[in-house]
Amino acid sequence: MDPEARSAVALIFLNRYFHPDHSATSQMLADLAFGLARQGRSVTVIASRQRYDDPAVRLPAQETVEGVAVIRAWSTRFGRDRLLGRAVDYATFTCAAAWALWRAARRPDVIIAMTDPPMLSVMAAAVRLLRRATLVNWMQDVFPEVAEALGLGQGRLPRWGFALLRRLRDRSLRAAAVNVAVGERMAARLASGGVPGERISVIPNWADGRLIRPMPHGDNPLRREWGLEDAFVVGYSGNLGRAHEIETILGAVAAIEQRPVGVAAPALPRVLWLFVGGGAQREALMREARRRRLASVRYEPYQPRERLAESLSAADVHLVSLRPELEGLVVPSKAYGIAAAGRPTIFIGDPGGEIATLLEAHHCGLTVPVGDSAGLARTVIDLAASPGMCRTMGERARAALLADYDLPVGVGKWAALLDCVASGNSRR
Repeated sequence: MDPEARSAVALIFLNRYFHPDHSATSQMLADLAFGLARQGRSVTVIASRQRYDDPAVRLPAQETVEGVAVIRAWSTRFGRDRLLGRAVDYATFTCAAAWALWRAARRPDVIIAMTDPPMLSVMAAAVRLLRRATLVNWMQDVFPEVAEALGLGQGRLPRWGFALLRRLRDRSLRAAAVNVAVGERMAARLASGGVPGERISVIPNWADGRLIRPMPHGDNPLRREWGLEDAFVVGYSGNLGRAHEIETILGAVAAIEQRPVGVAAPALPRVLWLFVGGGAQREALMREARRRRLASVRYEPYQPRERLAESLSAADVHLVSLRPELEGLVVPSKAYGIAAAGRPTIFIGDPGGEIATLLEAHHCGLTVPVGDSAGLARTVIDLAASPGMCRTMGERARAALLADYDLPVGVGKWAALLDCVASGNSRR
């Protein structure tokens, strides 16, 4: 598509959070929106005025950031602590965003709906029809299956409600020109639900390899600030939510702390477990670590985007966790930032899952099944005792990132897809 035709088609993104918010979907959206705007495209983002970790923050109602027009719709701000309050926030944002989208969208614009809040595609499909625009769904997760897998809502009424939501969701997916899944197993899940294969595309998430670069421990100021110089650090970065399993981690921490002196590796450095970020499971992990009197667990808050290279490089190896029942519904995007920092990953989850398959294909990490605390402890001890192997896996992770999961690669795939959609050739 020529530059003049590109600029004539407005790209309108929908997501509850956007820059300067630091949540995962916000950062993915910011990367893509800014990258497309730099190509001379007309890009608008409709988001809320909140931040993920602080619902009291009131961001500007309208502004232009790096060439992207940002419209922030009103919503209630009960926050994420209670499900009812969160549901009200979802509903009020969806209604306000629908009005903003109605005012912004025209033919031949392309609406790209993300999945926060859930069911956003249903509203977007309705506005698309009325405004004769084109719809693309960017599936960061699959709802309501995620809620069902997490056990949210029990009894006959919730089951009936989930069935209705699924029916509405499926209709909105079939109405879209393309549904972009972030993993192969997610794409298979969508296809099994009746979405035509020609309306499914797989574009993995990414990390910015220029922003996040490997940083030697000796050059890392956060290693010094956090007192990590003499430790082998097992990191966990980002959201520790309901989709992530913590008991396996706690069991491994206890197993290593209780290891008799001289067992396995007499010269083994002290092992520290560093959790950077937040999430619904963070408080539970902290409480349980205190109850078990685990002394090797450290906590730090979310780090600003410009310090991600330092934060991710502070660890020697990182953990990624996903409950097996959520495979095909969610893909943890933190694995790409870890690879950008040149660090290996230990995945706790389904050995046949999306991240496990990626690690095996690129030989840049290891997988431990959920519940195998002893196996996780052995894996950590083996890596701590073999810094060369740990370093080699990290180098492979960085190479895989640059080849397949770097920001320019992701933006390029999205640009090609959107050109096909805008020209009416989405089935290509």
